[in-house]
Amino acid sequence: MTKTAVISTFAGCGGSSLGYLWAGYRELLAVEWDDHAVETLKVNFPELKVHHGDICDLSIEQCLALAGIQPGELDVLDGSPPCQGFSLAGTRNYGDTRNRLFEEYVRLLAGLRPKVFVMENVAGMIKGKMRAAFREILLTLKSAGYQVRCCLMNAMHYGVAQSRERLIFIGVCNDLTPAPSHPKPMTRPLSIRSAIGDLGDTPDPARDHVWIDESPAGRNTKTWQLARRAKQGKKYAGQQRRYEWNKPAGTLTKPAHEAQAMPPYLRSVGCHPLYTRTFSLLEYKRLASFPDDFKFPGDWKWGFYRIGNCVPPLMMKAIAQHVRSEMLERIEA
Repeated sequence: MTKTAVISTFAGCGGSSLGYLWAGYRELLAVEWDDHAVETLKVNFPELKVHHGDICDLSIEQCLALAGIQPGELDVLDGSPPCQGFSLAGTRNYGDTRNRLFEEYVRLLAGLRPKVFVMENVAGMIKGKMRAAFREILLTLKSAGYQVRCCLMNAMHYGVAQSRERLIFIGVCNDLTPAPSHPKPMTRPLSIRSAIGDLGDTPDPARDHVWIDESPAGRNTKTWQLARRAKQGKKYAGQQRRYEWNKPAGTLTKPAHEAQAMPPYLRSVGCHPLYTRTFSLLEYKRLASFPDDFKFPGDWKWGFYRIGNCVPPLMMKAIAQHVRSEMLERIEA
């Protein structure tokens, strides 16, 4: 049986790509414009064909040619259009131009005519003033010729030791019979302990983690002292808190700064449950369900940025398996 074929747009560092790979899919093409994200894709997926460029400049004909397919032949079109304007962690600006990039995804959707599409975005899209944007996106996807269903899913129910809510849009072409649906929760929430309990402490702050107060010294400052005294689950400075050992991590976020202006030390978003420091990069990978040997080229700090901006691979694996068994295989039957 031919492997299920997928094209990933807004591919990032490859969180979704890993999920599809683990689910047994064949990725025909990944579309990504960011230089470091592309470098990360090429290092970890050396055989993957990557279109390095702006999706706005990628024509339907070029996309079909790169993937080696004709309209209607693709099984799944995947995409995570940038969502900073919708995110609760940002300014929630409805007019943010990045919010319009979903239209480029829909343009490819209409031209490629895949059997199924999967589109991911932040939970903030259905909250407050952003609900208008959500309705617009839903209607636009339906107007492209698809039955569409959207569900708020949390990664902690799919083998990820992180509470990360994401809106998952799944659509099935109107010409096909199966209705879109989402996988039911598969696991109980996993604890931080289950993911990183075997690692112990990583005492070298110059290598793969930063101290609580963002400075090179980091110790014996007011913020560090507050963090040191904080009990698990309690806040110590603004929204920063000490994580709880026997619960999932909160949503792992990327730095507040743009990648091109990456500071020497990243903003801390929380304290390790047992040690007065942030998570190490290896711990970040574990909590996001990335394999230990997944590589981030260049400065190790880029790894935090990429992981905080991606779909957890095990969550996408669950979605991909469900799409194949409940939709694609029923189409073939």
